[in-house]
Order: sequence, then C-alpha cells, then structure tokens
Amino acid sequence: MSAEATRGNTWWRWVVAVVIVAVAAVVALWPQLHRSDDHGTATGPATATPVEPAVSEADRAAAALAACPRPTGAPVGDSPLRGITLDCLADGAPVDLVAALAGKPALINLWAYWCGPCAEELPLLQQFSQQAGTALTVLTVHSDPGTGKALSRLSGLGIHLPGVEDPNAKVRSAVGAPAVLPVSVLLRADGTVAKVVVRPFHSVEDIAATVAAELGVRA
Repeated sequence: MSAEATRGNTWWRWVVAVVIVAVAAVVALWPQLHRSDDHGTATGPATATPVEPAVSEADRAAAALAACPRPTGAPVGDSPLRGITLDCLADGAPVDLVAALAGKPALINLWAYWCGPCAEELPLLQQFSQQAGTALTVLTVHSDPGTGKALSRLSGLGIHLPGVEDPNAKVRSAVGAPAVLPVSVLLRADGTVAKVVVRPFHSVEDIAATVAAELGVRA
C-alpha cells in the first residue's frame, strides 16, 4: 500500500473515532437534558424554547382564567418579591406581585407547560383553592416564555386559577428556589415568605395540611 493510501486510511480512522466520541457524549448527556429528580420534580424542557408568537386577546379569553388579584393597599413586609411585576395570563396586564397579594395569605405555584408533575398537581391546587375560598389566594406562575403553550395546557387540564407569566424565573430566583418544577411558595398576609415547598403536592389533603402548618389557614 502506498504512503498516500496509508495517510488516507489514517485520516478516515480519525474521523470515525471523533464521530463515535461525539455520539457517545450525546447519549451520556441526553438523560440530563430533561429529567425528574427523586421527588418527581421536573428540571427543564429537552430542547431550547423558540421565540414565542404574540398571544391574542382571543387566546386569553378562550382559556377562561380567573382575573389576577389587584392591589388593595394592605401593608407589605420585607418580601423578596418586592419590585417584581409580571404579566397576568388572563389579560396580559402587569401585576405587582407583593402589592396584589398583600392582605391575606397566598400560595403561589411555579410550573411550566412541559412539566409532567405540574400537570398532576394543578388540578389539586384548583380543588384546594375552591375549598379554601376567600381565606387564601392561589396564584400560578408560569416559569417559561411559552405563554401560548401555557394557556393551551391550562385549558386542556380544565384549570381556571389566576396566573402570571414569569419567562425569566424572577420569582424562583427571588425566593432562592432550585431550578426544578413545581415549586410552591407560601406567603404570609404581608407578602413575606413562610415556606418554599420544593416538591409536588400529591393530594388536596397534602396541600391543606402544609398550608395549615405554615400559614395557620385551615381549609
């Protein structure tokens, strides 16, 4: 075999070796791109989220979500959520979280349209909200840029809780929660944080017991 042929064969062997290593790396990393931890929490979508199209008023109306709470003028404590304003899923209007939630205890639930455990938990939260009545506010926080997908997911699940859009995970960062979903944040009447729950709830009774223990609200 000529020297030129030998060099050609060697070059192809290197190419094949590089391809094999690259494929092995992708296979090794794939489970980490979209997984759940031991508590059933989801860590993120498998692929990058593309730029989402604008959401129309018709899309929002079709989801039939409850209106977001509005400021009542109630006093606010030293809350990490101060200064965070997010768009309401129902109508796109800006919501000052602390000002809107102040006045009574609240449970804010961080979720995303791609999160499996969130889809199991949301109906429980709606049932709990109906059970709690006006004693406590339950607000969902969609922690992903896909507003249209969020509305579609909520509609498919029959969820009509009030909710806001948090594409940059401001709430999660403010309360120091890890990058997993779902996460529930229990707020006192002055907007201060009583508890950050980093796990999905598994029953209405589970939610009620946690709320009673941390906020003193029995529903």
